[in-house]
Amino acid sequence: MPKSPIIKIAKRVCPAVITVVVSKDLPKVENFYSFPYGGKEYIMPMMDKGQKTQIESTQIGGGSGFIISPDGYVLTSNHVVADTSADYTVIIDPTHKYPAKVLSRNPINDIAVLKIEGKNLPHIGLHDSDSIELGEDVVAIGNALGEFQDTLSAGIVSGLSRYITAFGGIDNQMQNLRGLIQTDAAINPGNSGGPLVNMQGKVIGINTAMIMGAQNIGFAIPINYAKKDLAEVKKYGKLVVPFLGVKYVMLSKEMSQANKLPVEDGALVVREALGEPPVIKGSAAEKAGMKEFDIILECNNEKISIKNSLASILQKCKIGQETEFKVLRDGQELILKATLVEKE
Repeated sequence: MPKSPIIKIAKRVCPAVITVVVSKDLPKVENFYSFPYGGKEYIMPMMDKGQKTQIESTQIGGGSGFIISPDGYVLTSNHVVADTSADYTVIIDPTHKYPAKVLSRNPINDIAVLKIEGKNLPHIGLHDSDSIELGEDVVAIGNALGEFQDTLSAGIVSGLSRYITAFGGIDNQMQNLRGLIQTDAAINPGNSGGPLVNMQGKVIGINTAMIMGAQNIGFAIPINYAKKDLAEVKKYGKLVVPFLGVKYVMLSKEMSQANKLPVEDGALVVREALGEPPVIKGSAAEKAGMKEFDIILECNNEKISIKNSLASILQKCKIGQETEFKVLRDGQELILKATLVEKE
């Protein structure tokens, strides 16, 4: 009886799938005490006031990732490494642990690029995610629930170009993710950041989310999104992000109806708090003539909506090139032109 092709994939891919450990220097807690409140009992940390507080490195989270080059470039999910004040360690196996530097965080696509110092490291090749087909076989790999290393689950590509609203990261922030690969290969907490590979053992996506309460519905970020970030990090040492310079909220049908706005889609230029200008002084937006309460309808002829946000469209724009915006102001449509600069 012929062996499953997944055995060969496991041997090729698993050595390059890693655990990302998140740790932070926190006060050492020696004991706990019970604190009754509101009919419930809460367990609280006990600090010794008479002694100097000891600080120790404490693991506060983790996820999966994978090495993509012999010199130690690593891809994972942005929400795995979202805490900028934490330290990160990459564990290849129990005897090989490396401190990791976060080179880039991209919350729009939920991608992060890390670097560890090493040579001849196990690594995985990247496929062209634009060429994947509905129904093709795939394998998801990661550290399920944060404790079951190198967990493999097989399935198919169940859907393409999916849009979801996800919650994750250290503060459980909301993210709108678009263009996702849907798969019925099991993706569990802890799998985030691990690879989704095809039957040639090449990465087609980064595992990112699953639907709570549903069975066999998981999502992965197409690997081509990560290729762009990786190329910029290798060239510039960081992500080069075009900067417009406006504060805004994305419109929805409910928001537009509640505020009696003339359109249901777009980005409404509005300040976040009193005293903060919604159009940043000296920015490309100010030079183009944008004003508070403008509704930005289109950018370079792409319509702006919750499913196609201004931030995701701006990512595709080039720094230094003239960018065209269709704006609604006092019932009149205007065309404003701005030259975007790099976000500092």
